Amino acid sequence: MCCQGDVYPELHSEADRVMDVINDSEAHFLSSLQQGSRLILRTLSSKDYKHGVFPASVVWSLHRDLGFPLDLVDLMLEERGVKVDREELDRLMAESHKVSSDLHSGVQSQVMLDVLSLAELQRLAVPHTDDSLKYQYSLEQGRYVFPACSATVLALYDGRVLVSEVSEGQCCGVILDQTCFYSEQGGQSHDRGYFTRDRLQDVPYSVEAVVQAGGYVVHQVTAAGRLKTGDRVQLHLDQVHRLSCMVKHTATHIVNFALRAVLGPAVQQRGSHVSADRLRFDFSVKGSLSVSQLQQVERCVNDIIAANQVVHSQELPLQTARCINGLRTVDEVYPDPVRVVSVAVPVSDLLNDQTDRQTSVELCCGTHLLQTGAIKDLVIVSERQMVRGVSRIIAVTGQEAAEAREAGQVLSQEVDSLSARLTGPAPSSLDSAQCLAKEVGVLSDAVDNTSIPQWQRRDLQSRLRALQRTSNTCVRKLETAQAAVQTQALLEKNGVRDVQVDSVETDSLSVLMKTVNQLSAAAPHSHVMLLAHQRHSGKVLCACQVPKDSPSLSASDWALAVCRRLGGSAGGSALVAKGTGSSSDITEALRWAEEFASEKTQR
Repeated sequence: MCCQGDVYPELHSEADRVMDVINDSEAHFLSSLQQGSRLILRTLSSKDYKHGVFPASVVWSLHRDLGFPLDLVDLMLEERGVKVDREELDRLMAESHKVSSDLHSGVQSQVMLDVLSLAELQRLAVPHTDDSLKYQYSLEQGRYVFPACSATVLALYDGRVLVSEVSEGQCCGVILDQTCFYSEQGGQSHDRGYFTRDRLQDVPYSVEAVVQAGGYVVHQVTAAGRLKTGDRVQLHLDQVHRLSCMVKHTATHIVNFALRAVLGPAVQQRGSHVSADRLRFDFSVKGSLSVSQLQQVERCVNDIIAANQVVHSQELPLQTARCINGLRTVDEVYPDPVRVVSVAVPVSDLLNDQTDRQTSVELCCGTHLLQTGAIKDLVIVSERQMVRGVSRIIAVTGQEAAEAREAGQVLSQEVDSLSARLTGPAPSSLDSAQCLAKEVGVLSDAVDNTSIPQWQRRDLQSRLRALQRTSNTCVRKLETAQAAVQTQALLEKNGVRDVQVDSVETDSLSVLMKTVNQLSAAAPHSHVMLLAHQRHSGKVLCACQVPKDSPSLSASDWALAVCRRLGGSAGGSALVAKGTGSSSDITEALRWAEEFASEKTQR
């Protein structure tokens, strides 16, 4: 670290954090190595393993999920004299790469100009698209006003070559002399809307995507009628969609500022994306945020929203912009000149070295609100670690934020109610206890999957885990008590015999297993099997246990034989097994089970 400190000064200034990252990475790798080694050994000892050829699916899982280099897996298997199914592994890799490519290419592959078409546009001296109109909107009496825009079609692209005309139903890329549509870039979704042609105002040409290539803004359009170069068109922006994107983009800048205010200046942006329905923000942090930190970040953001602060923007030479104190940038190439977006403080004031005001200020080409109040409210609905050292926040705003808060309150009240019932007098019946345990599970699923404030989700999840432990303990106690009653009744009925086969009344396989276990403890030399009819499903439950010194009768063989006769299946060990089947009358199954065991034990 000392040798590289002159080139990378953060090795000195953030030495503790660097060492933490190194130590965490080492610990993570060793943990993955141990986990992977166990998986390899388990696979080699499994009955599905074909001698000498290791399953490619397991190798791919080690590489994809645990980060094992493929050559390390090869080396570990080579030491054991095992080879990988290379053909299958290559197929899995190709399939994964294709899925990844499809996800990342998206709609752009349909409208993105290729190199030859860009060269042809330049040869034809087609001017770059003027998209400055995307910034020309105003706030009048609390409403955003987006002025009308008209343009001329300069070029058409059919996905392969430039053409002079497209016909109805044809998908194409349209290049205009000017546009008010925002093209997908800087982490902000593209605008939506439609064109209409002059003298044909009732036929909309829907704009499905907008991308930028080599200075040209390409609008993906499915032609509603004939369209040719030279046509004049009117551009109709989906204003609701645009405003929603503006809300989320400005909110993202404020979230970035709030994270640094709460967690410290070491926090760095690692990516973001805003669309009309939500915002996503990735940032560097050692671990997940605590409940308190999430609350502080939300509070900081909503304080700025409530203050309805002015959002300033100004275009500056890149070198000048980089001199602004507190400027937040990401690792990408910026244009020169560059657009600076600042919340509450005019950009001109930030250029003054004397100013010490802390504010959100970033280089950004996106479209933003003119005042923060339009965000109305922000709720962080998700925060999780994506990879080691990088977390992702997902947040909603406005009405969606209000709905998330309302949903959180409803779930909180339900947890309060359930907690009161579980901390009161213990349920007297097993059915009541099982119902309460099921309620805890259902409510846990709702808390996990409903859009609510993340800080509240973490708090409710913690409470529900405690309630789950309480309810499970209550169920186990009642199951043990019920099993004890049934064990005593069976001993009084049958006494102690070498083979004990009988039926009991219970809907719970757990109670049946506990009864078998207690009966075996009371009669350690007995071979015990119990069956029970499950009322709500009609299934037959089966459980058995044999003495440790029983060489002739395996519990798993016994249970499997009986359950197969009942049209079901079973599993377990040589000592203890369980299974299910179906029958309207289990009398015959009981007789057959006893005969099977007696025949085996008398050999």
